[in-house]
Amino acid sequence: MKHLTLTGVVLAGLAFSGSVMAGDDCTDPVADWQPREVLRQQLEQKGWEVQRIKVDDGCYEVRGTDKLGNRFKAEYSPASLQIRELKITFDGKGDAGDYLDRNPDQKAK
Repeated sequence: MKHLTLTGVVLAGLAFSGSVMAGDDCTDPVADWQPREVLRQQLEQKGWEVQRIKVDDGCYEVRGTDKLGNRFKAEYSPASLQIRELKITFDGKGDAGDYLDRNPDQKAK
């Protein structure tokens, strides 16, 4: 099967508010961090299966599968839980359009 990787998707359509700010470490004070379990619950409510949440460069790094079974790796700000970066390996199911809020005439880049 053909594998496609999508990096740094602008996620306006997901119920996660925030913008993609890939490239920088997270600098949130530890005292402001939300528990990992809160992030896990938010993702599971979207139908995603979380396999691991770890801290990397001051950010929460999450690995798992989305509701279509595609593998993902995402980076979140630990204080706001806003998504910063998303990488998805499509395995024949879905495409970038599944993650964007767009008009029907728009195409994913």
